[in-house]
Amino acid sequence: MDAGSILGAIFNFENYGELLVLVQNSIWAGAVLGLLGGLVGTFVMKRDLAFAVHGISELSFAGAAFALLIGADIVFGSLAGSVAAALLLGLMGVRARDKNSIIGVIMPFGLGLGILFLSLYEGRAANKFGLLTGQIVSVDTVQLQVLAGTAAVVVVALVAIWRPLNFASVDPELAEARGVPVRTLAIVFMVLLGVSVALSIQVVGALLVLALLITPAAAALRVTSSPVAVVLLSVAFAVTATVGGILLALGGRIPISPYVTTLSFLIYVVCRAIGSVRSRKGINGRVLQAR
Repeated sequence: MDAGSILGAIFNFENYGELLVLVQNSIWAGAVLGLLGGLVGTFVMKRDLAFAVHGISELSFAGAAFALLIGADIVFGSLAGSVAAALLLGLMGVRARDKNSIIGVIMPFGLGLGILFLSLYEGRAANKFGLLTGQIVSVDTVQLQVLAGTAAVVVVALVAIWRPLNFASVDPELAEARGVPVRTLAIVFMVLLGVSVALSIQVVGALLVLALLITPAAAALRVTSSPVAVVLLSVAFAVTATVGGILLALGGRIPISPYVTTLSFLIYVVCRAIGSVRSRKGINGRVLQAR
């Protein structure tokens, strides 16, 4: 396969306008998931749960693969697997060391189950591949409404616990001493995270969900320390990566996830470079002042 064929598979915008009309609901779905991922991702970073996202995604993948095998709704299966993993981590992983060990056990178990179910599935190969790497699907109005409604519930719940969750994330010992229900908040947030992972898998797949729930928030933290600015930038970066990835993938013949993950990575690289420059300038300023 020569370079021209490779570029043609990645970027091919023939009949792009006609295709764009067909995926308007998918674009709206991507925007909703970007908003959700940007909000949830800020707390994932604050609570150091990047590894947990990957663990939850593996059981979400297993649930979706089982649903595919038995002919059930894939989204429901993905949600069931994610919430089960999130509850398990929230109830059992009290200490960071315990949480990491539990995640390390869940990840290969969930991935193994998912591979088993996909091996038994005799349908289209594209359905199998889509669970791992994401795909652009023709989202109808009902599916979009369900997705938006579920995301709205997560956002409302997150806003309701925002202040105590933020306190518990920054200083859990002090928060517990002040009477904040730290353990309950941890379990509630893990469930919200599980639902977010399940919804995000529809776009980027089980293997690359970190690009939607981790990278945008990590990029925002590189350029600002303002809590409000971090949330706004995280949402903006996640929506840009998701919607931009869908628009680019529409003109190619490969899954959507490489486009989303590449955009997300480039945003992070730029933000990291900006953060490094600002940090050096700050250091130089202190040195000059000291002289």
